Amino acid sequence: MERPQKTPISKDLDKKMVILTGPRQVGKTTLAKSLKSLWPDLQYLNFDADPDRLIMLRQQWLREAPLVILDEFHKLNRWKSRIKGVYDTEGIPPRILITGSARLDVYRRGSDSLAGRYFLHRLYPLSLAELGEQPSPKKVLEQLMTLGGFPEPFLSQSEQSAKRWRKTHLERIVRLDIQDLEPIRDIQSLLLLVSLLRERVGSPVSYQSLAEDIQISPHTVKRWIQILENMYIVFAVTPYHRNLARAILKEPKIYFYDTGQVREERGAKLENAVAVSLKKWLHYLEDTQGEETALHYIRDKEKREVDFVVLRDEKIDALLEIKLAEDNLHRPLRYYQQRLKPRRALQLVHELRQPKTVEGVSISPLGAWLASLDM
Repeated sequence: MERPQKTPISKDLDKKMVILTGPRQVGKTTLAKSLKSLWPDLQYLNFDADPDRLIMLRQQWLREAPLVILDEFHKLNRWKSRIKGVYDTEGIPPRILITGSARLDVYRRGSDSLAGRYFLHRLYPLSLAELGEQPSPKKVLEQLMTLGGFPEPFLSQSEQSAKRWRKTHLERIVRLDIQDLEPIRDIQSLLLLVSLLRERVGSPVSYQSLAEDIQISPHTVKRWIQILENMYIVFAVTPYHRNLARAILKEPKIYFYDTGQVREERGAKLENAVAVSLKKWLHYLEDTQGEETALHYIRDKEKREVDFVVLRDEKIDALLEIKLAEDNLHRPLRYYQQRLKPRRALQLVHELRQPKTVEGVSISPLGAWLASLDM
């Protein structure tokens, strides 16, 4: 399966360095190595391999190679200053692709900036827009809800295999990867926080409440959630409040990159799958077209709530309400449509009998809409 980022990455490599980030085992290495079809003599180096680590440390990769891939390079101390020195002195060629399973814009391992020297691309789990509509959008969405969108568990088409993969995947990140970058002594409490977040998907998260449950400080909860975000385990969707005097809620909603991690409740799983798909789509637009995007939810003092507010270039592109089967108009969606004047307002229903439009709000099949996103 060819990922949609391959073509834009190959074009960007002729101009600057490229940094490719995303969750562990999402397919970054496979994507990077697929560039061999364009540059057969590329050199691949992985920081986790002892011989490669020494080459990276000494900056002895092949200068005559058409492309050098530096996998997990961010684990090297002061990696930014090292690659900046090489790039500023030698430029391109060789083309340089740096990959990593952490947010490399956050983890610097030094204070040097690479501003203006690289293009960023983010690779996320498989989505309907990438998988297509076969056998049907509704069925593929069900599979994403159950198996998650990471290639190995999804392609296994086995719930048992997916559960086994998921257990080792999370433990590897928490016990090894996080410890490499953000040493945490109380691993069991961190794992407990992950479990509690699994139960709160789709609901605003209170740091104070989580702190009381785990018996740690709210500051520690907030810091740990930020670490989980930096390691691509979860991501936050914050409330939208611009031009809404009565929208005072500040708590974020937390979603998992792996929808399979979400508690066994279909509504929460569905909302999480949509959140991942939207984040993937918006970041693809940012990385390939330079758009400014943002994803929010909205809720006011009267508890009128809409699941997602999509911003593109600081304008409201869409208000989206996600439903399992409810096809009666969600009144808060109409309320916010009248006040915020989005380009479109959609109630997207997973199990929809008949598409329709009610008071200017389109009630449409969720799967087909997700499959239509431009990737």
